[in-house]
Amino acid sequence: MSLTRNVPLIPSQSALLFIDVQNYSAHRDGAEFKDMPEAEFNEKYGWYFDQLDTRVIPNMQAIQAACRTAGVEVMYTNIESLTLDGRDRSLDYKITGFHVPKGSWDGKVIDQIAPQGDEIVLPKTSSSVFVSTHVDYILRNLGVRQVVLSGLLTDQCVESAIRDACDLGYLVTQVEDACLTHTQDRHDNSLRAIKGYCRQVTTKELVEELAGA
Repeated sequence: MSLTRNVPLIPSQSALLFIDVQNYSAHRDGAEFKDMPEAEFNEKYGWYFDQLDTRVIPNMQAIQAACRTAGVEVMYTNIESLTLDGRDRSLDYKITGFHVPKGSWDGKVIDQIAPQGDEIVLPKTSSSVFVSTHVDYILRNLGVRQVVLSGLLTDQCVESAIRDACDLGYLVTQVEDACLTHTQDRHDNSLRAIKGYCRQVTTKELVEELAGA
């Protein structure tokens, strides 16, 4: 028997996980950007927000809708501390200055892909959702073997999740045009670097696959 990562999704054994698609890092008024002068913001993040608004968020909406229709579990993880002062954060997040207080607006999933019903949202305080949450335990309880990943940033938290999910025995599908980082070069380099760990598909390919599942 030959093994492969190129396995179509079985909806009852699959979950879509959005990573850090939250007000803090995907809304102009998020804490990461809100105090930044407009000229500096446009220089540093103009391309990023243009891509988010015109391409990436619409792709996220498309895969979210397709997964819901097909019966794929839809889940979310966001940067958010379990405390108001962030004392539970990882050392790396403390050094970097990432802090989203418990229960804050910054910790919420953006309105465009807001959770529905009892869809699971997991707060995390490290780069990898598999390190700072019980996501592995939850996925196994749900009977999930295939994980679809979409989110921010391609070369940081998304990459971390892909590697850890693979090491834990999941088949991983990365939706390459439903992920984003701050430059096209960084995004493209990440896709090339992580390709050996996962199946990479476009939004169109995933939606068509689920429609035929």
